[in-house]
Amino acid sequence: MEKPLSYLPFGIIKGTRSSYLKLYLKDCLTGMKDFIKDDTIDVVVTSPPYNIGLNYNSYKDTLPRKEYLDWIKMVGTEIKRVLKNDGSFFLNIGNRPKDQWLAWDVANTIREDFTLQNVIHWVKSIAINKQDVGNYQNVIDDIAVGHFKPVVSNRFLNDCHEYIFHFTKEGNTALDKLPVRIPYQDKTNIRRWKSTKGDKRDRGNTWFIPYKTIQKRAERPHPSTFPVKLPEMCIRLHGLKQDLVAMDPFLGIGSTAIASNKLGVSFIGFEIDKGYIDEIVIRLNSAIN
Repeated sequence: MEKPLSYLPFGIIKGTRSSYLKLYLKDCLTGMKDFIKDDTIDVVVTSPPYNIGLNYNSYKDTLPRKEYLDWIKMVGTEIKRVLKNDGSFFLNIGNRPKDQWLAWDVANTIREDFTLQNVIHWVKSIAINKQDVGNYQNVIDDIAVGHFKPVVSNRFLNDCHEYIFHFTKEGNTALDKLPVRIPYQDKTNIRRWKSTKGDKRDRGNTWFIPYKTIQKRAERPHPSTFPVKLPEMCIRLHGLKQDLVAMDPFLGIGSTAIASNKLGVSFIGFEIDKGYIDEIVIRLNSAIN
């Protein structure tokens, strides 16, 4: 890794293989306009502030709804400009119990510039009753796996999932579903279905990706981040190819940057908080070395 890392206007980290990672300490709207040309990004994986009052270091997460959606609209329009015509834009966002329309309000705002090609459900925690899965040998009892933030209420359920909206410009972007396929539980399907490609099936639009268990809050120093596996699966689904470039306009602590580095994909990201940039550098340094 290059040392010292210069944050203004950006730091460049040599990634795995021939890839690069550019980290901009800059607001994403200004940064995209200043540094990214039209039609140059292959895939965007990001999660904007949810506007639900989370405690970010350098951002007030409590804008009036119209102001927040107007800002989301500007971000979406700028992403459309930099995204290639066959690119993919994966937007992760969740709700809060008292505001179940938030994610869909955001999706409808982005809809003005993009086509919603897929809706993926990121399942963070799941409970399965043994009686509901039949005679599968690997399930011997009721199971509950994953992590969630308990909701203390007699009106609302624990929220165990978030959305990943997959936007494209025209709705006809071809995907590479093979890298995210899963083995058939019932192996007789391999013979029954002509469309099968060996012992793998389409994973579908429900992705169980739990957070890793942590022992202390300092191990996850950002109030709203997704596991590295989430952007890794999004990038794989879009399709790996030579010279692919990924982007995250809301870096946080860099999960998309780490996933890109793991896959040998070049990456550009923006973050307004230097503390989070410092954390990204630590995480990337650990991953690269």
